[in-house]
Amino acid sequence: MTGASPEERGLRVADFDFELPEELIAQQPPAERGTSRMLVLERNGTGLRDASFADLPSLLHAGDLLVLNDSRVIPARLFGRRANARGKQEPSGQIEALLTSPDAEGNWSALVKPGRKVRVGDRLEFPDAAGNVLLDAEVIGHGEFGERLLRFAPVADFYAALEAIGHMPLPPYIHRDDMNTDRERYQTVFAAQKGSVAAPTAGLHFTPGALAAIEARGVEIARVTLHVGLGTFATLRVERVDEIHLHRERYTLPATTAEALNRARAEGRRIVAVGTTAVRTLEHCAREAAGREVAWKLAGHSGETSIFISPGYEFRLVSALLTNFHLPQSSLIMLVSAFAGADGGRERVLAAYEHAVRERYRFFSYGDCMFLA
Repeated sequence: MTGASPEERGLRVADFDFELPEELIAQQPPAERGTSRMLVLERNGTGLRDASFADLPSLLHAGDLLVLNDSRVIPARLFGRRANARGKQEPSGQIEALLTSPDAEGNWSALVKPGRKVRVGDRLEFPDAAGNVLLDAEVIGHGEFGERLLRFAPVADFYAALEAIGHMPLPPYIHRDDMNTDRERYQTVFAAQKGSVAAPTAGLHFTPGALAAIEARGVEIARVTLHVGLGTFATLRVERVDEIHLHRERYTLPATTAEALNRARAEGRRIVAVGTTAVRTLEHCAREAAGREVAWKLAGHSGETSIFISPGYEFRLVSALLTNFHLPQSSLIMLVSAFAGADGGRERVLAAYEHAVRERYRFFSYGDCMFLA
């Protein structure tokens, strides 16, 4: 059923489940960046072998175009309190707000806990350790997925205030508080553009030395930006794959990257995406360009995407992928299954995950990785 839609295949979210022992979920990064294990999966085939991330340069070809997501994680998790109209603290306990994305007016969507206590019209104050309020926000609306919309009072430097009082937004499956070391380790070495509330985790393995070794093999490196928000990691609350609807996330395709992609595509060179966020950015841009003209080319631009990729999707740009292991029943394992082959990709990926569990690979954000080519 090559090219069949999820509806035609009758795929359910539960079809992407797998058993994972709790102890295999990495709670800390490896002691040294770049020392993770790597499972190599033959795309559209049955080959599977154990390797390490240090082997990646040898698996790349001269002329490959490696595409990185250079989004930078912001300390988007804030702890504060409700305040009444006179600015006095309400006796309602601590409020936690996870900022997810700004709108065009600079208001922020946020997941707020406990949500039942936070209503439109409330004011939230976020102080530093000394009690000085550095950020002050009014709740001005509700979002489509239960978020609150926060309008922050103007400050001289909003991101500097976040750096001073915010916490790194570690995923909920990391069962510990964030630490100072997470500010460096939950960030890629090439992070540049502020805006993500979760790391593009496949990029966490790279070191400056690894990037230099890759370039020394004649591999071209380019960058895109996709600010990771709820769209990548939100829990799926539907039963059928064809019912899935993702949040929108902001991206930028730089003009230099668009030109590099056009050249690689015209010359038949491999385009290697680092992470599912890079895949989603590239495939969204390709789909939009291909929809406008027959002999399509990419052009630099910024926008938003809610692209959802599942088995049956026809990839237009990406021909190899480095990715971490993903949550069961998530949109990301569906994307990887789609990439693993037009027929049987889901089965190959689930078999690879079973192998990874048997071999005690480390899973999720701070865990090991896979290379599919």
